[in-house]
Amino acid sequence: MSSVKFYLPEEQVPLEMHKVRVVQKLHLLPVEERLEKLKEAGNNTFLLQNKDVFMDMLTDSGVNAMSDNQVAAMSIADDSYAGSETCNRLLDSIKEVFGTEHFLPAHQGRACENILAETFVKPGMFTLMNFHFTTTKAHITRMGGSVIELVRPEGLVPANDEPFKGNFDIPRLKQTIKDLGAKNIAFVRIEAGTNLIGGQPVSLENMLEVAKICKENGILSVLDASLLQDNLYFMKIREEQCKEMSIKKIMHKLGKAMDLIYFSSRKLGFARGGAIISNNEELILRMKEYIPLYEGFLTYGGMEVRSMEAMAVGLRETLDMEIISQGPLFTKYLVDELDAYGVPMVKPAGGLGAHVNAGEIVPHIPHGEYPAAALATAFYIAGGIRGMERGTLSEQRNPDGSEQHAEMELVRLALPRRVFTLSQVKYCADRVKWVYDNRHLIGGLRWEDEPKVLRFFFGRLQPIGDWQEKLAAKFREDFGDSL
Repeated sequence: MSSVKFYLPEEQVPLEMHKVRVVQKLHLLPVEERLEKLKEAGNNTFLLQNKDVFMDMLTDSGVNAMSDNQVAAMSIADDSYAGSETCNRLLDSIKEVFGTEHFLPAHQGRACENILAETFVKPGMFTLMNFHFTTTKAHITRMGGSVIELVRPEGLVPANDEPFKGNFDIPRLKQTIKDLGAKNIAFVRIEAGTNLIGGQPVSLENMLEVAKICKENGILSVLDASLLQDNLYFMKIREEQCKEMSIKKIMHKLGKAMDLIYFSSRKLGFARGGAIISNNEELILRMKEYIPLYEGFLTYGGMEVRSMEAMAVGLRETLDMEIISQGPLFTKYLVDELDAYGVPMVKPAGGLGAHVNAGEIVPHIPHGEYPAAALATAFYIAGGIRGMERGTLSEQRNPDGSEQHAEMELVRLALPRRVFTLSQVKYCADRVKWVYDNRHLIGGLRWEDEPKVLRFFFGRLQPIGDWQEKLAAKFREDFGDSL
């Protein structure tokens, strides 16, 4: 990747290596209206309407800007039900990028997780992983399995200098396999760019070591590559052995080492859809029958063919450092801005977006009153910014009904790729700083309607007391007639 420096030392900012040719109008409601919209949404940022959001930083899943080549490719899609050339082009792209021979299509990442769980997880079995993701864990526990997390201790420390905080704790992995017995382990899952601990990367060395241990013990190795794009960038700039390797070579090493790889192209490839890929035909055949049952025919797997064409191009673009660097560079810029303001952040900056350490900002709010969710609502009140709670609210309750407290209480401010301008990122930093300076006003939340599964998606909450009205009043006092 080429390096572009600015002449003035104080003006070192990330430079977009693209130009914007299509724009979409945004709306910033007055703070009083934002408060009302939040109430209508049950204090759940997932339930806010996009028309009422100024900066949608909820996720980078399915909301990244596609390239001109992706949009153009959509026009040549072959919508034949069987024998589709679109499917052939996608398979060719996967072979080129990952070096794998076989693929099963699915409509997105969690569909892949469903098929993996149906095929390999039996009641009483364990799945080992560096860290869980919400839907992954839900599919495994639904099948009667259990999840054991084996991330290195540094991964759960919000701010330190460890470059690969998503790494497996190798000694613990070996000991856990010995304690449980290989036959009781469904598979070992590596999550690139660990989502729930701040988008922190995993080193190539660690991934290959995990795969080797799995092979030695006769256990399946599974890579969740949904966040691999950012992870590849961090491998290239932080890992010595990767600096002279091409991205394709790194991808092919992973394709060769792992028994199975799956991903959501809502993240990897900036399209819509997902896939399970492998060089092991026997494993693919074991899962194959579930595709027509749950997804669609084997040539599309629930995906719309135009999205498959965009996915084929997007995967190839993942090999370009100029493309994959934009997200991590913008994330680092936002994290550095907020860190300079004194706002507690997850550091070093990872992928996905900037992760605000709610546990440190509002320590007066206990886990059971959902501090990260409360802080996320404060960001919306202050700036029309929609972030995502990544704390206790995102966990599942224990079987006895008690809360499973999250390891960290975070609010993720995602940075969809090629979507926001630098002035908008600076606006976000400014409003988060204001919330931080007024953090004493923030209170907790309690349930009004709590779903039993994946409650964070569509549950409804209400504030404990009138703290949101007080926060809105303080905003109006400080900002006058500004929106």
